[in-house]
Amino acid sequence: MDDQACPRCKTTKYRNPSLKLMVNVCGHALCESCVDLLFLKGSGSCPECFAPLRRSNFRVQLFEDPMVEKEVDIRKRVLRDFNKKEEDFSTLREYNDYLEEVETIIFNLTNNIDVVNTNKRIEQYKKENRETILKNKVKLGKEEMELEELLEEEKLQEELRKKELQKIEEEEKRKKIREKEALIDELMFSDANAKNIVETYAQNIQQVKEEARQAPATRVTQFSTGIKFGRQSQQGFLPIPKQDEGTPFTYTLPKFDCGGPEPPTWEEMQRRGCSKYVRSETLAERAGGYKAEFACMRALQEGLMGLYYSH
Repeated sequence: MDDQACPRCKTTKYRNPSLKLMVNVCGHALCESCVDLLFLKGSGSCPECFAPLRRSNFRVQLFEDPMVEKEVDIRKRVLRDFNKKEEDFSTLREYNDYLEEVETIIFNLTNNIDVVNTNKRIEQYKKENRETILKNKVKLGKEEMELEELLEEEKLQEELRKKELQKIEEEEKRKKIREKEALIDELMFSDANAKNIVETYAQNIQQVKEEARQAPATRVTQFSTGIKFGRQSQQGFLPIPKQDEGTPFTYTLPKFDCGGPEPPTWEEMQRRGCSKYVRSETLAERAGGYKAEFACMRALQEGLMGLYYSH
């Protein structure tokens, strides 16, 4: 993204981090300063393709490639009218032909191919399917409203969760402050050894953490001065269940009942010279751990596979 530059003033994103590139229907990008300068009167022509443009139609470029921006804008504009669903067609073949026609229109408009005839096809389609387009727009509007309501509800739930977490964090901070104040008061007014008081405080903190992790409970410790400190767990988590180890697993070799000859062993295969019917391995294959005997053994085992089974 730092390599992006305005084609007119040559300003780059690297030299000006606040640079905003803007695009219009033609797909050619301009920085915000050049747009304000060239389209001061509200309309003008593109400095690259000289297409007539309006200042109000410029928008901030979201994608690195301006042609992608152009395609996205054309796709939105075309799909507002070509809004039929699969249930509007009698066969799947007709629906696929309709989708192919839509993609052809978008491709032609994006790449400036036969633009005049393509726009005529769009206008003809709008005249022939006016009622269907209006009906689907109303239906789409209801679906968008329902989706917005769901998103709004999720947003409210997320805000409530954040407030709850913030409340829990604030309560934890207040408890820590109270515990520290209790420790300071104990150190100030108690006649006991300060080192022992600090060690007792640290042990109580560790014990409270252990108890809070294992089971919900209220832990209160009282110092010699009568000051109480402690905490009550916020959430009641179930204790971790203790697993019964049981008897350890013992591996037993599988037993093979052969309905024919026994498959040859590695030594027997080497003794009979079976590997001479297999291509010898190369130095590179041998370095990787491969031997010709592996292929021979596998071929013999696959040949006898139907004669034995394991249980």
